[in-house]
Amino acid sequence: MSIQTVDVVYTAVATAENGRDGRVASDDGKLDVVVNPPKEQGGSGAGTNPEQLFAAGYSACFQGALSVVARRENADVSGSRVTAKVGIGKTPDGGFGLTVEISVSIPDVDAATAQDLVEKAHQVCPYSHATRGNIDVKLTVA
Repeated sequence: MSIQTVDVVYTAVATAENGRDGRVASDDGKLDVVVNPPKEQGGSGAGTNPEQLFAAGYSACFQGALSVVARRENADVSGSRVTAKVGIGKTPDGGFGLTVEISVSIPDVDAATAQDLVEKAHQVCPYSHATRGNIDVKLTVA
């Protein structure tokens, strides 16, 4: 699904220097981090890495989508937690690909309602829209 028209209300800008072994900073200075490949990929693991940054962004965005859906459904998701696990590995064609697992815990909601809210949040979340059909995303309710 492509987005035909978007009423942009905010644009984030970040610049990377030296790729996966350097630095990433936002234009407003609120984000400025050293990035290094993890030890599992032969790096020092001293800084963060793009997969951690993606996991952080996706989990925060999904939490926001869950809150939007909960308001629409009159459900209480206070105390909920969203964890994103982002994996990277080689693809059969010699490139690299990502996998994502989103795990959601909603303490004061029954399992069926929680599952429904998570499925609906997956339809609302901009990260889910961006990855749909491109990355294997597994949803679990804890």
